[in-house]
Amino acid sequence: MKNRFWYIVVFSLCIACSTSDTAEETTIIAPPNNTLLLSDYVVNEEVMIDNVISCASGSSNPNEIIAYVYPRPEATDIRFFETATVDDDKNDYSKYSQIDVPEEDFFNGYLKSFTRQVDREKWVILSFRESGQIHLSNPIRLKHLTQNTLFTDAISINQETSGMPVFNWPNLATEADAIYFQVIADDTDELLSGTYTFETQFQYYVLDNVVLNITEETPPDIITAQPYAITLMGVSEDNWVNVLGQTDFIAE
Repeated sequence: MKNRFWYIVVFSLCIACSTSDTAEETTIIAPPNNTLLLSDYVVNEEVMIDNVISCASGSSNPNEIIAYVYPRPEATDIRFFETATVDDDKNDYSKYSQIDVPEEDFFNGYLKSFTRQVDREKWVILSFRESGQIHLSNPIRLKHLTQNTLFTDAISINQETSGMPVFNWPNLATEADAIYFQVIADDTDELLSGTYTFETQFQYYVLDNVVLNITEETPPDIITAQPYAITLMGVSEDNWVNVLGQTDFIAE
């Protein structure tokens, strides 16, 4: 079982205050003249706002973040846009520049991830095309320098009901969490179910408290004595991952 999230950590940034450093920083954040702005990208296009499921977390490497997106089956042309600083207006598309970031498979491509070196906190928007429209995510607030993401395997699992384990994480909840994303996967990282709850509990595959479900087909049964894993993200309203954990288990 791949324990990818154990490689993720959070780090801090020292901000210099000298006049020369300020001038250098201004040079760094100025976008290249040939950079595509989000405001230009959406001109004369039919745009669906806040219609892409995405979030971001920290990484094991200094000044690195990872953005995650769920590309619906018909989605194409995923793009990554970011502002120069977090002080930019998150709703002003002219402040977002397209960045060429390699796309990586996550859970065997069910989700996509984008790893980016970022030496300051910013706003990020992810987009894709679907049904002739451009779909945009909510702005994602990067917080890798000022707010630690909690990385853990302390998710409790109750397997009293065979094939229907109950996952709980109230001890990991933070006041900043707005919603919780749970992925149940097998030992090949194949996503079996992907669900969102407001509660700090999920039972496979009971949808009573599920508020959003990205599981595209009816998931397979959990098989006794086989290895599985739950991946959990506690996500804030600005789409930053406050809690990120993975716990492996053998089905009982």
